[in-house]
Amino acid sequence: MVKKAAVLALVLCLLLVLLGPGLAQAQGRLEVLESRTQMEFPSRLTFSLSVRSDVDISDIRLCYQIERVSFAEVTSEVYIEFVPANEVEVNWALEMVKIGGLPPGSGVKYWWLVKDTRGDKVETPPAQLRFDDLRYSWRNLTQGDVTVYWYEGGGTFGQELMATAQQALAQLARDTGAELEKPVRLYVYADPEDLRGAMIYPQEWTGGVAFTRYGTIAIGISPANIEWGRRAVAHELTHLVIHQMTLNPYSGLPAWLDEGLAMHTEGLLDPRFASRLAGAVAEDSLISVCSLASPFSAYTERSTLSYAQSYSLVDFLLSSYGQAKMLELLSTLSEGSTYDGALGKVYGFDTEGLDALWRDYVTRQYQTGEGLVVQPALAWF
Repeated sequence: MVKKAAVLALVLCLLLVLLGPGLAQAQGRLEVLESRTQMEFPSRLTFSLSVRSDVDISDIRLCYQIERVSFAEVTSEVYIEFVPANEVEVNWALEMVKIGGLPPGSGVKYWWLVKDTRGDKVETPPAQLRFDDLRYSWRNLTQGDVTVYWYEGGGTFGQELMATAQQALAQLARDTGAELEKPVRLYVYADPEDLRGAMIYPQEWTGGVAFTRYGTIAIGISPANIEWGRRAVAHELTHLVIHQMTLNPYSGLPAWLDEGLAMHTEGLLDPRFASRLAGAVAEDSLISVCSLASPFSAYTERSTLSYAQSYSLVDFLLSSYGQAKMLELLSTLSEGSTYDGALGKVYGFDTEGLDALWRDYVTRQYQTGEGLVVQPALAWF
């Protein structure tokens, strides 16, 4: 009997050891009751947590990561202010005005760290969410690495948008050899006003934007304005592909190359841009290529000329030196080369040399009338 009692006592001790943490938690040790989020696109994302213990909660932190292309994994840690108690509910809002906003469909990973005065700690498993624009009932269509989302217009409208995206990718590959490296999401709002309502700091003329580090494009396209929409899709998709290819931690792209390639993928030059370029050639008032390496002016006339010249610069390089050289230029820039270094390595001239050669090219083009072959007028801004 003594031996049996000893064995039973040993088994009971082992059970207490094995079940101890669970029993302790059931008796009130530190535990998370609920973790939830609330989306208010595009303005905020609110995180909420309920937690309790048999002693006061002393420390709560929220950790989150926003999914985007980066050269280092960035985790934000928020120290939550609250009154210590043995049961606490806290809320914290990521206000988009403080970070410039997020595009629709952005991925966010988050978790909580909690500690009580006894020293017990809890870390919740990472949770994943999509910061979606739930104000609209989106339809979607996927082909390859491209997914198109839209909410106004029937299935044919979505198919037209997808066909446009695929054609633009094929044209860009023919011109430059650049191809899509990661999946892309294309959100098509019913008009530019709806698009601007989805952004935190939109410009009044914004009609489309490529969020290159998020793999997302947002454009305002009415089904009745599909012709403009085709050009807008080609333009923004080119930005995304080129940035995927050339992104590096050392340098970016000259604005004339970035915008020029996007304009070139659209097709023939819009008459408004062509007319402005022809006028600048006639008046000898062209902007230097060096100046076009920086962001373009906010003034409409100068901005229009900047876009027109960028198109012409890319057209000059492609028609004079071909696709292989353009692909080499983009590859060299992706390694962090300077603008002059990349031009010199690939073409044998620097920015000033490009300026001189291109001015001769565009002047001859417009003097002979070749530069007047343009696309029917479509409003871009």
